[in-house]
Amino acid sequence: MPLLTLLLLTPIFGAGWILVQRGSYQRHSAILFSAATLLIAVGILLQFDPHNTTLQFSESVVWNARMGTSYAVGIDGIALAMVLLATLLVFVAILASGAIQERSRSYYALILFLESAMIGVFIAQDWALFYVFWEMTLIPLFFLIDRWGGQRRSMAALNFVLYTMGGSVFMLISLLVLFDAMPDHSFSMIAMAETARSLPPSTQLFLFLGFLLGFGVKMPIFPLHGWLPLAHVEAPAPISILLSGILLKMGAYGLIRAASILPDAVIQLQTPLMVLALLGLIYGGLLAWRQSDLKAMVAYSSVSHMGVVLFGISTFNIAGLTGAVFQMVAHGLVAGALFLLIGLLYQRTHTRNINDYRSLIRHTPRFALFTSLALFGAIGIPGTAGFIAEFHAIVGGFERWGWITIFLSLGVMISASYALRTIGVLFTGPSSNRMAQIQDLNKSEFSGAALLIFLMLWLGLFPAQTLELLNLSIQQINPVVELHTSLLTAVEPTASLGASSP
Repeated sequence: MPLLTLLLLTPIFGAGWILVQRGSYQRHSAILFSAATLLIAVGILLQFDPHNTTLQFSESVVWNARMGTSYAVGIDGIALAMVLLATLLVFVAILASGAIQERSRSYYALILFLESAMIGVFIAQDWALFYVFWEMTLIPLFFLIDRWGGQRRSMAALNFVLYTMGGSVFMLISLLVLFDAMPDHSFSMIAMAETARSLPPSTQLFLFLGFLLGFGVKMPIFPLHGWLPLAHVEAPAPISILLSGILLKMGAYGLIRAASILPDAVIQLQTPLMVLALLGLIYGGLLAWRQSDLKAMVAYSSVSHMGVVLFGISTFNIAGLTGAVFQMVAHGLVAGALFLLIGLLYQRTHTRNINDYRSLIRHTPRFALFTSLALFGAIGIPGTAGFIAEFHAIVGGFERWGWITIFLSLGVMISASYALRTIGVLFTGPSSNRMAQIQDLNKSEFSGAALLIFLMLWLGLFPAQTLELLNLSIQQINPVVELHTSLLTAVEPTASLGASSP
C-alpha cells in the first residue's frame, strides 16, 4: 500500500478496531495505532528529499471525471511538517487521556477518526478532497467537546461548528467560482493554481477574500476568534491540545495554499493583512495578560501567536513565510505542552484559577520545570523554536514594512509579561498544605511533556535541518514575485545563526 494512503488509513483502522474490541483496552489500542501513525510519518520524513521541488509520494485516482474530482494526495516540506506535528500531538493527547473513563470506546475512536481527517487536509492535492477532509474534522470535534467537555460544553461545541461552517461557505464559493473559470473543470490543485494566477487581479481579490474568511475563522484571525476561548476552556485538556496545536494550523496552512495560487490578491491585501495580524497579536496578548483562568490565558495567547503567522504571510517574502511556517510548528509544540500540563494540574486540583496556586516548585519540581520551559518557549527566548520563528518574521517584516515591525516586538513583550507573571504566581510565594498534596507528573505524563519540550528546544538550538526541509516548498509559494538577493541574504545568516546557537 502506498505510504500516504497507509498513513491516512491507519487511524481509521484503529478507530474501527476500538469500536469492535471487547474488554477495557481501548486506550492501549489507541496508543498503539497513534504510535504506528507517527512512525509512518517519521518513515516518510526519512525518505523525503528536501532538494526536490516537486510533490513527493504522490498518488492519484480519478473518482468522477465529469466533476473533475480525484483521490489525489502528495506531500511537500510544509505539509510534511504539519503531518509530523499532527501525528505527534495526537499521540501525546491520547497519552494524556488517562482520566477519561466514561464512554472511552467512543472517545478514542473519535480522536483517531479526527487524526485521519487532519492528515487528509495536509496531504490532499485536490480541492474537493481537501474540502471533504476539512468538513470531516467538525464531526469528531463536535462530539469530543459536547460529550466530554465542561459545564458549557454544548454552547462551546455549537459555536465552534457554526463559526467553522459559516466560514467554509465562503471558501466553497471561491472554489466553485474558480472551478467554473477553468476550461477543463477540474479540482486539481495544480490545475487550479495555473488558472487562478492567470485571472484578473480583481477576480483574484474576490476569490482570496472568500478563502480568507474560510481559513481565517479556523486560524483564527482577529476578529473571527469568538469561538476559540470558549472551546478551549470547555474542551477536555487532550482535545485542547489538538485544537490549539493542530486545528488552528489547518487554517494557516489553507491560507498559505490560497496565497500560493492567488499571489496578486495577496499583494493587494498586504497592508490590511499586516494590520489584522498586528491587531490580533496585541489584542490576544492583552487579553491573555488579563486572564486568571490558565486555559483561557493560553487560548488568548494562541490568538496572539497566530498573529505572528499572519504577519509572516502578509510579508509574502521568503523570510516572513519561513517565520510563519516555523511559528506554526513552534506554537503547536508550546501550546500542546501548556494545555497538557494545565490539564494535568486541573485533574489534581479541580481549579484553573492562577491565584489558587503558590510555591508548586517545592512539591512538583518536574511540573514546574516543564511549565516554565513551555512559557519561555511561548515568549520566544533564544534557544527555543519560537525564537527562530519570530526572528524570521521580524526579518521578513522589516524587509517589507520597515520600522512598523516594531509592533511585532511589542506583542513579544506582552507575551513575556503574562508568561513571567504566571511563573511567579505558580512557583513562588508561601507554601500550604493544599499545595503539598499535589502529586508530580507520573511516568506517562512526564514522557509526553518531555517529548514536546525536547522538540521545542531541539528546533530552537538546531533549526538548520527544519529550515532546509521547508526552504524549497516556501520558495514555490510565490513564484510570481522576484526573489531579491537582499532577501535571500537575510535568510541565510539566520539559518546559520540558529545552527550554531548551541
